[in-house]
Amino acid sequence: MLKKISLHVLAALFILAGFNHFRSPLPYMEIIPPSFPNPALLNLLAGGAEILLGILLLIPATRKFSAIGILLLLVAFIPVHIFMIQKGGCTGKYFCIPNWLAWVRLFPLQFILIYWAWWVRKV
Repeated sequence: MLKKISLHVLAALFILAGFNHFRSPLPYMEIIPPSFPNPALLNLLAGGAEILLGILLLIPATRKFSAIGILLLLVAFIPVHIFMIQKGGCTGKYFCIPNWLAWVRLFPLQFILIYWAWWVRKV
């Protein structure tokens, strides 16, 4: 029962986070490292991937594929978290958090989310 609830919570988190990329794109574009090309496009792709993977997580036939996709997406986001730490948590005027919170977003939060995606792949 806990695993089933956890699955739905994770799916909702990713779907809502994905929609937020479209609703409020500037903070997301700001945390993309400058060495990455076309932050606007990367933001849209990340948001679309989060929505799609969140939905696919709810479908038993695509759950394992989606969980692995979420896991890979979270790994792909690690450079963003490192960039945030390098900037002291403030990457510009739209995104600013305390540096300690930037560290928490990388470790343990990112790794908890990665484990969570792996854990629900077999619900």
